[in-house]
Amino acid sequence: MSYRITRGLTRGQRGAAARLYWQAFGSKLGRVMGPEPRAIGFIEKVICPEHVLAAVDAEGQVLGVVGFRTWAGSFVGGSHTDLVAHYGRFGAIWRGACLSVIARDLLAGELVVDGLVVRSDRRGERIGAALMRALLDEARARGYTEVRLDVIGENIRARALYDRLGFVVTQRQESRLTRLIFNYRSALVMVRQL
Repeated sequence: MSYRITRGLTRGQRGAAARLYWQAFGSKLGRVMGPEPRAIGFIEKVICPEHVLAAVDAEGQVLGVVGFRTWAGSFVGGSHTDLVAHYGRFGAIWRGACLSVIARDLLAGELVVDGLVVRSDRRGERIGAALMRALLDEARARGYTEVRLDVIGENIRARALYDRLGFVVTQRQESRLTRLIFNYRSALVMVRQL
């Protein structure tokens, strides 16, 4: 089946992108952002369509997305005000504190991958690799000198993809807090020079 890579998302594609994002990261974010319907609603609300590339089929259905973060914003971010509006004042406070555990600052000249996900029925068609190559091209065109991502240490399949695309592990991070809150032991910081 054919697909094309597009910049951004239409209003009608935001819900599908939010569901895909949750499908990929819900096991990590579930304790903090759940329950699922509430989390998906929040993600759909805060998605920044200018910070995503999407693989879409001929009918415009989203097959996969790669989001990214720059100094100008992120694919799935949101502010404290967004958290309050969606989860209430108390919910926003503890969720914000938990999310700060995995937040990382941007370095100068760097674009950070904010999530890569492909629909489960379309995996194995190299859509993820195509999205990542398109993101590397986008970063280069925007004048960035490197692309950084964090991958859970246990995610062997994603790690293999990033290795094939020329990303190099620069750091391994382990934290009891991420294990307790987000249910993963370690994360690898990987960088691809452009």
